Amino acid sequence: MVSQVEYKRKFLVVIDETEECDRALTFAAWRVKRTGGTVVLMSVVSPPEFIGLGVEDVLRAEAVEEAERNLDMRLARIKEIGEVRSESVIREGNGAEQIEEVIGKDHDIAILVLAASKSSEGPGPLVNHFANRAHALPIPLTIVPGHMSDEEIIAIC
Repeated sequence: MVSQVEYKRKFLVVIDETEECDRALTFAAWRVKRTGGTVVLMSVVSPPEFIGLGVEDVLRAEAVEEAERNLDMRLARIKEIGEVRSESVIREGNGAEQIEEVIGKDHDIAILVLAASKSSEGPGPLVNHFANRAHALPIPLTIVPGHMSDEEIIAIC
Protein backbone atom coordinates (compact mmCIF):
# COMPACT_ATOMS: atom_id res chain seq x y z
CA MET A 1 0.00 0.00 0.00
CA VAL A 2 1.29 3.46 -0.91
CA SER A 3 1.20 6.06 1.86
CA GLN A 4 -0.52 9.38 1.26
CA VAL A 5 2.83 11.16 1.43
CA GLU A 6 4.20 9.06 -1.45
CA TYR A 7 1.01 9.08 -3.49
CA LYS A 8 1.40 11.45 -6.41
CA ARG A 9 -2.02 11.27 -8.08
CA LYS A 10 -3.25 14.73 -9.01
CA PHE A 11 -6.77 15.95 -9.73
CA LEU A 12 -6.79 18.81 -12.26
CA VAL A 13 -9.57 21.39 -11.74
CA VAL A 14 -10.12 24.36 -14.05
CA ILE A 15 -10.72 27.55 -12.08
CA ASP A 16 -12.76 30.33 -13.63
CA GLU A 17 -15.61 32.66 -12.70
CA THR A 18 -18.34 30.09 -13.26
CA GLU A 19 -20.51 28.80 -10.44
CA GLU A 20 -19.91 25.20 -11.46
CA CYS A 21 -16.15 25.49 -10.98
CA ASP A 22 -16.79 25.33 -7.20
CA ARG A 23 -18.62 22.01 -7.70
CA ALA A 24 -15.56 20.50 -9.39
CA LEU A 25 -13.26 21.95 -6.75
CA THR A 26 -15.37 20.56 -3.91
CA PHE A 27 -15.34 17.10 -5.48
CA ALA A 28 -11.58 17.09 -6.11
CA ALA A 29 -10.65 18.51 -2.70
CA TRP A 30 -12.78 16.00 -0.79
CA ARG A 31 -11.48 13.07 -2.88
CA VAL A 32 -7.91 14.15 -2.12
CA LYS A 33 -8.73 14.62 1.56
CA ARG A 34 -10.11 11.08 1.72
CA THR A 35 -7.78 9.22 -0.63
CA GLY A 36 -4.58 11.26 -0.87
CA GLY A 37 -2.97 13.12 -3.71
CA THR A 38 -2.98 16.75 -4.80
CA VAL A 39 -5.52 19.16 -6.25
CA VAL A 40 -4.10 21.18 -9.14
CA LEU A 41 -6.00 24.40 -9.69
CA MET A 42 -5.55 25.69 -13.22
CA SER A 43 -6.59 29.06 -14.56
CA VAL A 44 -6.34 29.92 -18.23
CA VAL A 45 -6.30 33.54 -19.38
CA SER A 46 -7.06 34.54 -22.92
CA PRO A 47 -4.26 36.32 -24.76
CA PRO A 48 -5.07 39.98 -25.34
CA GLU A 49 -5.82 41.09 -28.86
CA PHE A 50 -3.23 43.28 -30.54
CA ILE A 51 -4.02 46.90 -29.74
CA GLY A 52 -0.59 48.48 -29.87
CA LEU A 53 1.90 50.46 -27.80
CA GLY A 54 2.22 48.02 -24.91
CA VAL A 55 -1.50 47.96 -24.11
CA GLU A 56 -1.43 44.18 -24.51
CA ASP A 57 1.10 43.94 -21.67
CA VAL A 58 -1.19 45.91 -19.37
CA LEU A 59 -4.21 43.80 -20.34
CA ARG A 60 -2.20 40.60 -19.87
CA ALA A 61 -1.02 41.72 -16.41
CA GLU A 62 -4.59 42.58 -15.39
CA ALA A 63 -5.85 39.19 -16.59
CA VAL A 64 -3.13 37.37 -14.65
CA GLU A 65 -3.89 39.40 -11.50
CA GLU A 66 -7.58 38.47 -11.80
CA ALA A 67 -6.65 34.80 -12.28
CA GLU A 68 -4.41 34.94 -9.19
CA ARG A 69 -7.24 36.45 -7.11
CA ASN A 70 -9.58 33.74 -8.34
CA LEU A 71 -7.03 31.03 -7.46
CA ASP A 72 -6.38 32.55 -4.02
CA MET A 73 -10.11 32.53 -3.29
CA ARG A 74 -10.33 28.83 -4.23
CA LEU A 75 -7.17 27.96 -2.26
CA ALA A 76 -8.82 29.55 0.79
CA ARG A 77 -11.84 27.31 0.17
CA ILE A 78 -9.57 24.25 0.11
CA LYS A 79 -7.97 25.29 3.42
CA GLU A 80 -11.45 25.32 4.99
CA ILE A 81 -11.80 21.63 4.04
CA GLY A 82 -8.65 20.70 5.91
CA GLU A 83 -5.35 19.14 5.01
CA VAL A 84 -5.49 18.99 1.24
CA ARG A 85 -2.32 19.32 -0.78
CA SER A 86 -2.68 21.77 -3.66
CA GLU A 87 -0.80 23.38 -6.52
CA SER A 88 -1.83 26.13 -8.89
CA VAL A 89 -0.94 27.03 -12.43
CA ILE A 90 -1.84 29.92 -14.72
CA ARG A 91 -1.55 29.52 -18.47
CA GLU A 92 -2.31 31.83 -21.38
CA GLY A 93 -4.08 30.69 -24.52
CA ASN A 94 -7.00 28.55 -25.58
CA GLY A 95 -8.48 26.84 -22.51
CA ALA A 96 -8.87 23.33 -23.91
CA GLU A 97 -5.45 23.38 -25.58
CA GLN A 98 -3.72 24.59 -22.43
CA ILE A 99 -5.46 21.95 -20.29
CA GLU A 100 -4.37 19.21 -22.68
CA GLU A 101 -0.82 20.57 -22.67
CA VAL A 102 -0.64 20.58 -18.87
CA ILE A 103 -2.00 17.02 -18.75
CA GLY A 104 0.61 15.97 -21.31
CA LYS A 105 3.49 17.50 -19.37
CA ASP A 106 2.57 16.50 -15.81
CA HIS A 107 2.35 12.72 -15.73
CA ASP A 108 1.11 12.77 -12.12
CA ILE A 109 -2.18 14.33 -13.25
CA ALA A 110 -4.49 11.34 -13.14
CA ILE A 111 -7.99 12.81 -13.35
CA LEU A 112 -9.52 15.88 -15.00
CA VAL A 113 -12.45 17.14 -12.93
CA LEU A 114 -15.01 19.45 -14.54
CA ALA A 115 -18.53 20.39 -13.52
CA ALA A 116 -21.51 20.72 -15.83
CA SER A 117 -23.38 23.98 -15.94
CA LYS A 118 -26.96 24.11 -14.69
CA SER A 119 -27.83 26.21 -17.73
CA SER A 120 -30.49 25.01 -20.14
CA GLU A 121 -28.01 25.89 -22.91
CA GLY A 122 -25.89 22.83 -22.15
CA PRO A 123 -23.14 21.66 -19.84
CA GLY A 124 -20.59 24.27 -20.92
CA PRO A 125 -17.85 24.53 -23.54
CA LEU A 126 -15.11 22.67 -21.64
CA VAL A 127 -17.41 19.80 -20.68
CA ASN A 128 -18.59 19.55 -24.29
CA HIS A 129 -15.04 19.65 -25.61
CA PHE A 130 -13.62 17.02 -23.27
CA ALA A 131 -16.68 14.76 -23.33
CA ASN A 132 -16.35 14.65 -27.12
CA ARG A 133 -12.63 13.92 -26.81
CA ALA A 134 -12.78 11.55 -23.85
CA HIS A 135 -11.64 8.70 -26.09
CA ALA A 136 -8.41 10.62 -26.80
CA LEU A 137 -7.65 11.75 -23.24
CA PRO A 138 -4.83 9.85 -21.52
CA ILE A 139 -6.66 10.15 -18.16
CA PRO A 140 -10.23 9.74 -16.87
CA LEU A 141 -12.66 12.65 -17.03
CA THR A 142 -14.96 13.24 -14.06
CA ILE A 143 -17.97 15.49 -14.67
CA VAL A 144 -19.74 16.71 -11.54
CA PRO A 145 -23.37 17.80 -12.02
CA GLY A 146 -23.56 21.53 -11.40
CA HIS A 147 -26.76 21.25 -9.36
CA MET A 148 -25.18 19.12 -6.61
CA SER A 149 -24.80 20.66 -3.16
CA ASP A 150 -21.60 20.44 -1.13
CA GLU A 151 -23.27 17.84 1.10
CA GLU A 152 -24.23 15.67 -1.89
CA ILE A 153 -20.73 15.89 -3.33
CA ILE A 154 -19.06 15.11 0.01
CA ALA A 155 -21.33 12.10 0.46
CA ILE A 156 -20.02 10.44 -2.72
CA CYS A 157 -16.36 11.25 -2.17
